[in-house]
Amino acid sequence: MQQEKKKRPTEALVRFFQNRFKRMQVMLAETFGLGPAATASTIIFISLVIVIGVFWFFHSAPPKTIIISSGDEGSRFQRTAEKYAKILARNGVKLKILPSEGSLENLERLENSSLHVDVGFVQTGVAKGRNIDKLVSLGSISYEPLYIFYRSDKPFNLLSQFNGKKLAIGEDGTGTQILALELLSLNGIKPGGATAILEMDDEEAQSALLAGTIDAVFMMSDSASSQTMRTLLRRPDIRVFDFSQADAYTRRLGYLNKIVMPRGSFDLGKDIPDRDINLISPTVELIARSDLHPALFRSASGCGNGSARARRVDPTPGEFPAPLEHEYRISSDATRYYKSGKKFLYRYMPFWMASLVNRILVIFVPLFLVLIPGMRSIPAIYRWQIRLRIYRWYRALMVLEKNMDLPAAQGQGEEWQRQLEEIERAVNKMKVPVSFAEQFYFLRTHIDFVRARLGSKH
Repeated sequence: MQQEKKKRPTEALVRFFQNRFKRMQVMLAETFGLGPAATASTIIFISLVIVIGVFWFFHSAPPKTIIISSGDEGSRFQRTAEKYAKILARNGVKLKILPSEGSLENLERLENSSLHVDVGFVQTGVAKGRNIDKLVSLGSISYEPLYIFYRSDKPFNLLSQFNGKKLAIGEDGTGTQILALELLSLNGIKPGGATAILEMDDEEAQSALLAGTIDAVFMMSDSASSQTMRTLLRRPDIRVFDFSQADAYTRRLGYLNKIVMPRGSFDLGKDIPDRDINLISPTVELIARSDLHPALFRSASGCGNGSARARRVDPTPGEFPAPLEHEYRISSDATRYYKSGKKFLYRYMPFWMASLVNRILVIFVPLFLVLIPGMRSIPAIYRWQIRLRIYRWYRALMVLEKNMDLPAAQGQGEEWQRQLEEIERAVNKMKVPVSFAEQFYFLRTHIDFVRARLGSKH
């Protein structure tokens, strides 16, 4: 009994679709004069176009959640991600923040498709030797200057002067360590030599430097806390390294920039620092997977507007975010955003509504532009095929009639009669729609006409 009850709704649904299909067949047959096969083909074509359109409409909807790989708890990457979350929340998009150890781990997460991380903060210069074909940049969002704090009675002018010292260069895999090793290598200082190169986090390195157990510490402005920076800058026995060769470094390493920490920028009253200090700095880029939804590209690209200015050492107005291409190609959607801002729909409508209207315009309008000519062309092609079939037998009749008038036509009456009967049998087997009834009956009349002529000659 239960199986019969389950079958009844299924059977009723099948009958419903069968009746609808037959009604559509009748409508198309009466409107366009199509036969059963052409009608079925037209219905299948229309149905496929509609199904594809509906499927793509829902499939292309932007996800409601983006996953971002940020940085250490309390780092600027983390705080920036939290600002982005507030901006995206206004567009109805939730930003899920994953803490990380820094740029290298962010890059590894983006490369690993099984982790489903959509965007992440990556310092330029850490992608050497990695496959980044499936990643794109949404733009540079800030400078990330490198600070070298060191103990010395007299200032150092060259990085080579740190040879033989104890140096803390950040934890393994961090952007700080990658940049520090590259800079030291350019100055002939490599691990395993006379220089002790130590892996320490910023807090541990600060304590060791203040205690005098190490000679220098490399810190990036992202990883080092504001308190750490203030403490080291205010200590009279701690110096900040001035990159006097900053211009040469930026030429050698194209992803680096020269920036200046102005005199008194940390403390005007105590004149800290007491002179302008040259620093070198990579930029931080917002990196995304290339398959990120275009609507989310635009939203993520626009997030930088609200957070870059607070992180800049060089206070040039409007400098960030910017489509600066270094190791990663700039996303085409991000490029359009930087050139012309938000699209018209996203500028004047809520995000969800703009996305809905945009998908309708992108999907259904082109589909209807395909569907309408397609619906017109199917009947035209069908009618053309029917005419060709009718014309084929007209051509056979004309050849037969011409042969009858040839001088050597005597004695071939039986052969022509046989050919005429074959033509008539083939014509009678033809299936033509009602709209071609007139041409069909004209053809049969012309067969009788040729038969009458044949009878009069023989």
